[in-house]
Amino acid sequence: MSFVAESADVADAAKVGDGTKVWHLAQVRENAVLGQNCIVGRGAYIGTGVTMGDNCKVQNHALVYEPAKLGHGVFIGPAVVLTNDTYPRAVNPDGSLKSASDWEAVGVTIDDGASIGARAVCIAPVRVGAWATVAAGAVVTKNVPDFALVAGVPARRIGWVGKAGAPLKAEGDAWVCPLTGDRYVETDGTLAPAE
Repeated sequence: MSFVAESADVADAAKVGDGTKVWHLAQVRENAVLGQNCIVGRGAYIGTGVTMGDNCKVQNHALVYEPAKLGHGVFIGPAVVLTNDTYPRAVNPDGSLKSASDWEAVGVTIDDGASIGARAVCIAPVRVGAWATVAAGAVVTKNVPDFALVAGVPARRIGWVGKAGAPLKAEGDAWVCPLTGDRYVETDGTLAPAE
């Protein structure tokens, strides 16, 4: 059974999974699909048709614009923005107000286990790879590889992280998580768990 705070605005056509909590002043739009055991924080916005996997956390005042796709176990920090317009304008070249039919929404994809830090902005269309971490305040303008740690404006890879989220340490030909001891191997700019 899900929980929706009295002051939250959840569209009748939205699907909210069992165990999911939608907190005060949050808005979940039509045809959004939220998985099981998710948390949508105070004042967060989940756009029309956004999909979220299970066990996601969208923190206070985050803006997840359609057609974003979030995998399982994704963390969206406070005041994060996932954009959806490549060339934003309020009006058409003739000065008329743009309507929904005057532009094509493009989405941000966040793969399983990835984390987006507070006040980061992901400029659509980008993909943030599985288990990657985007540092607080970063502006993501290019795809982020799995397990990458990116920071800055524009965001650049500054290291690797493991599934526990801690920066990995180089040990010979491997990268090792200081929290779990898990080992990862880098090949041609990509990282994967060691077999």
